[in-house]
Amino acid sequence: MKSIKTLALLLALTLSNQSIAKDKFSICWSIYVGWMPWEYGDSSGIVKKWADKYNIEIDVVQINDYIESINQYSAGQFDACTMTNMDALTIPAASFIDSTALIVGDFSNGNDGVVLKNKSRLADIKGQTVNLVELSVSHYLLARGLESVGMTERDVNVVNTSDADLVAAYSTKDVTSVVTWNPLLSEITAQPTAEKVFDSSDIPGEIIDLLVVNTQTLQANPNFGKALVGAWYEIMSKMKNDQVLTHMAKASGTDLAGYKAQLASTKMFYSAADAVAFTNNKQLTQTMKYVAEFSFKHGILGEGAPDAGFIGIETPAGVFGNPANIQLRFDPTYMQMAADNKL
Repeated sequence: MKSIKTLALLLALTLSNQSIAKDKFSICWSIYVGWMPWEYGDSSGIVKKWADKYNIEIDVVQINDYIESINQYSAGQFDACTMTNMDALTIPAASFIDSTALIVGDFSNGNDGVVLKNKSRLADIKGQTVNLVELSVSHYLLARGLESVGMTERDVNVVNTSDADLVAAYSTKDVTSVVTWNPLLSEITAQPTAEKVFDSSDIPGEIIDLLVVNTQTLQANPNFGKALVGAWYEIMSKMKNDQVLTHMAKASGTDLAGYKAQLASTKMFYSAADAVAFTNNKQLTQTMKYVAEFSFKHGILGEGAPDAGFIGIETPAGVFGNPANIQLRFDPTYMQMAADNKL
């Protein structure tokens, strides 16, 4: 992961381009059940249709390494990127990249899980080496799971492993525990030795999947936000069509049944009104407080962060943290436009 100082320097070099009006934009995404709609929106022409409506261009780019996609967004190489709420806080926001959660797409309701090899209880994880993407939501999920059985991270040995390598790692003799997300989770749990012992349905609403946009870019180019949100909810309106879902399934490396199984463990906000209601709920502020406290404990709120409230997180229900240092914003304005049919 790039250092905060490096990211800050890159931001300074690109800030002038991000804060002015422009007509060409790029967004990046990585494979995950809740983000496959972006691949479909790109290949089907829906994103282009909405971009054309607002006389702009939007390039949709797949990045195979999830953390690298966020690093590239944070370095100013993309205007928007798919990521979770925790990663939005600990990577761009912690690097002073003011970012806005433009679309609250879903929350994981079983799509992230802790898997043990030939063990059936989470308590059996004690003393094991656990392979996961360190300091990601997988790490967060592990910590929450350990708490539930009276343990801490001192009881395990965490090994940082790229999401691109996790399936292969689990297949080796020496790896006995992994924490990951779908579709990787489904691939691993399909193996006869695998037992899922804790998942995100045990902490509903805490791992939230977003499309995050550079705040200054969005403020200078509201049509970019309108096009993205318009495209997203048109795609959402097609999510009951098996042909559409089959396309998404194939693009993510599974079949229709497999993709539907992943959707079943995802609380998708198919309607803009539902996404707005979730974003407006005061529980979101409490969730982000919990995430910030975890992040501070693990030293990922940025160099010199004195406490969990160092970074201001703005939600419709209020601000958690320093209101003079807001770097992450949950703004339902554009989703509300979609709900009101005003895009």
